[in-house]
Amino acid sequence: MGDFNHPDICWRDNTAGHKQSRRFLECIDDNFLLQVIKEPMRRGAMLDLVLTNKERLVGNVKLKGSLGCSDHEMVEFKILRAVRRTHGKLTTLDFRRADFGLFRDLLGRMPWDKALEGRVAQDSWLVFEDHLL
Repeated sequence: MGDFNHPDICWRDNTAGHKQSRRFLECIDDNFLLQVIKEPMRRGAMLDLVLTNKERLVGNVKLKGSLGCSDHEMVEFKILRAVRRTHGKLTTLDFRRADFGLFRDLLGRMPWDKALEGRVAQDSWLVFEDHLL
């Protein structure tokens, strides 16, 4: 979260007018990040961003007006976290017991070049996530 100062970015179309802003968008795509604020804040621009790597991790985003004499909006949001419980007990994953060889083998069976051909980063991530889960 923060003030990224790229007023020329159109988040709806994922486009930008300046080279530095286009590089910023590429960085966001390359790291599979999503920008979750939907409303412009200052003079129609979204400068303060909330970036996440999981689609349903951040929710209830609200703009709360400026604090004091700042020209930035306060952003309130919740980090959503599902807790898995089995018979009343909290379950956690034990990665020490994972079979990463099998994991690598299963992922290696997918023809990724064909499955991801012509897709933008976000769509590619959704295909990968679907296959993974």
